[in-house]
Amino acid sequence: MGTLSGKRIGFGVTASHCTFPELEAMITQLLDEGAEVHPVVTYSVLHANTRFGTGEEWIQKIEGLCGRSVVSTIADAEPFGPIIPLDCMVIAPLTGSSLSKLANAQTDSPVLMAAKATLRNRKPVVIAVSTNDALGLNGTNLMNLMRAKHVYLVPLGQDDPIKKPTSLVADFNQISRTVEEALDGKQLQPLFISYN
Repeated sequence: MGTLSGKRIGFGVTASHCTFPELEAMITQLLDEGAEVHPVVTYSVLHANTRFGTGEEWIQKIEGLCGRSVVSTIADAEPFGPIIPLDCMVIAPLTGSSLSKLANAQTDSPVLMAAKATLRNRKPVVIAVSTNDALGLNGTNLMNLMRAKHVYLVPLGQDDPIKKPTSLVADFNQISRTVEEALDGKQLQPLFISYN
């Protein structure tokens, strides 16, 4: 039995399309630890066609991995609060746009509704940031989330400090460890890592 055996984990995907090739490994970490994974996607993930694949292709892949349909509407995400509560909500990757909205209590996507519903139940929300402006305009929002009760960050670092000096990306390999710590009310440390 894995360390997350019997845990209901929401897995929210926002539109950091360049990190999508790592989605399988991210979700598999949780499944390998015994978690029941409930996928949730933003509208952009559902509909966008990029050089990394179509929305339809990614939805099929995510549903195949999790063994259940993605939650793709705000109305379908709301029951994660009172009716079918999660033990933890993971958002991986979390874009700068969704980071800003989460930090400012804007709920305009299924992923953000699932996070809000989870926070309402005082359960942990684990965020795996992937944005080019975390150390720029979004820095204030990142700091606010770091101070928020029940919000935990997957360790992160500058992926390319020379070409992208304000960019931060989570170490997606540490998602399950971050969830384990968050379920105990602890932030996985060290929080800031080096990609050198």
